[in-house]
Amino acid sequence: MLLALPAAAAQAQDMPAGYGPDPELPEPDRSLIPVVDIAPATGWSGEAKPRAAAGLSVQAFARGLDHPRWLYVLPNGDVLVAETNAPPDSRATKGIKGTVMKSASQKAGAAVPSPNRITLLRDADGDGTAEQRSVLLQGLSSPFGMTLVDGSLYVANADSLVRYAYRAGETQIGAAATKVAELPHGPGPLNHHWTKSLLASKDGKYLYVGVGSNSNIAEGGIDKEGDRARILQIDRVSGETRPYATGLRNPVGLDWEPHSGALWAVVNERDELGNDLVPDYLTAVRDGAFYGWPYSYFGAHVDKRVEPQQPELVAKTVVPDYALGAHTASLGLAFNGDGLLAAPFGAGAFIGQHGSWNRKPPSGYKVIFVPFSNGKPSGVPRDVLGGFLDDKGNAQGRPVGVALDRKGALLVADDVGNVIWRVTPAAK
Repeated sequence: MLLALPAAAAQAQDMPAGYGPDPELPEPDRSLIPVVDIAPATGWSGEAKPRAAAGLSVQAFARGLDHPRWLYVLPNGDVLVAETNAPPDSRATKGIKGTVMKSASQKAGAAVPSPNRITLLRDADGDGTAEQRSVLLQGLSSPFGMTLVDGSLYVANADSLVRYAYRAGETQIGAAATKVAELPHGPGPLNHHWTKSLLASKDGKYLYVGVGSNSNIAEGGIDKEGDRARILQIDRVSGETRPYATGLRNPVGLDWEPHSGALWAVVNERDELGNDLVPDYLTAVRDGAFYGWPYSYFGAHVDKRVEPQQPELVAKTVVPDYALGAHTASLGLAFNGDGLLAAPFGAGAFIGQHGSWNRKPPSGYKVIFVPFSNGKPSGVPRDVLGGFLDDKGNAQGRPVGVALDRKGALLVADDVGNVIWRVTPAAK
C-alpha cells in the first residue's frame, strides 16, 4: 500500500521490517542454490503508468528510450539520460550459480546489449514532456554517472572517467574524450557491479565515484577486489585517485545532503543469506571510514562465509544510518529541494528501488521517500511511486536513477519500461 501521509503523521507509524536506523536482523539462512524470484519484464502496455501516491501525479517525460538507467539535469534544464547496460564481460560467474544468474538476468530484461550512449531530452515549452531528443554522446563504454563542472562534462564509463568540452545548450558533442582516470573494471574476464556513479564536490575540485565489488562476498578472492567496494575521490585536474570510504559493497546513488553538506550514499548489500538479510542502506559517508564488506554487515554482524576473516577491520566498522529493506536493490538517490515537491515532502531523500531477485516475496520495485530532520533520517519511509509490478507479478517497469528537474519535479528512469517518469503534485 502506498503511504501518503504528512511527515509529522508518518513519524508516528511503525517502521516497516528491515527499514530504519535499527532494523531487526534475523539469523542467516543459507542455501546451496540461491532463491530466485524475479519479476518477468513485460514493459508498460499503451499509456499505462506507475501508481502515484495520493496528492501526486505522474506522467511520462519521455518514452521509447533504450534501457535508460541514470539521469543528470543540466543548469539550463536539459535532462541527460545514460542509456546503458552491463559490458559483455560483467557476468562471468560459472557453474550452477552462473546459469541461474544468467537466466534471471534474461527474465528481468537486464541481458540486452548496452546502447552505450547519452541522450539529451529538452522540454522547451515547459509542459512536463520532452518534445526534443538528441544523441549527445555515443560509442561509450557502459556509461553511467555524469556531472558538469566548469564547462566540462564528465562521464563515468565502466572502465574510465572521461571529460568532454561542453557548450551550454548544445545537443551533440563532437569533440573527443579526454581520459581523467582509469576506473576498476576487472581483473580478467570478471567485471561484476559495473556501474560507476559520479558526483562533483561543491567547489568542483574533486569527483567522487561509486565502485561496486567484483563479487557477492569476495568468493573469488579478496585479490580480485582491488579498488572495489568503495567510493573513490579523484582530483578533477590531475586525475590523482584515493579511496574516500571502503567496505561499501555496491555504492550507487551519491548526493550531498543539503542541511549538513555531507556526502550520502545508497548501498546495495550482499545476497544469499535469506529473504530478510541483508538490508540495503542509506548512509552518510565519512572520509576514511570502513563499512564492513565483505567481512560483516550492518555493523559488526560477521558474515561467516568469508574466509579468512579480519576481526580488526570488523571492529572499526561504521554502522549505516538507515536500512532500506532486504534485496530491494536501492539504486537512485536525490535529496529534495525547494521546488515543486517541497511542500508535500519537506526535507529528505528520494530513492529508486530497482527490485529484488533473491527474495520471496519480491521487495522493492518502487520509489520511496525517507524524511530527514537536521541532516539525518527522521521517520518512516513513504512510498512515492508503486504499481511497477502488475497483479500477476510481472515487471511493467523497474525504477533506477532519480533526479529533480529545474522546477523541482522528480524524474525517474525506468529501464524496463524504457520511460522517464515525472512526478509532481496533483492538480487541485
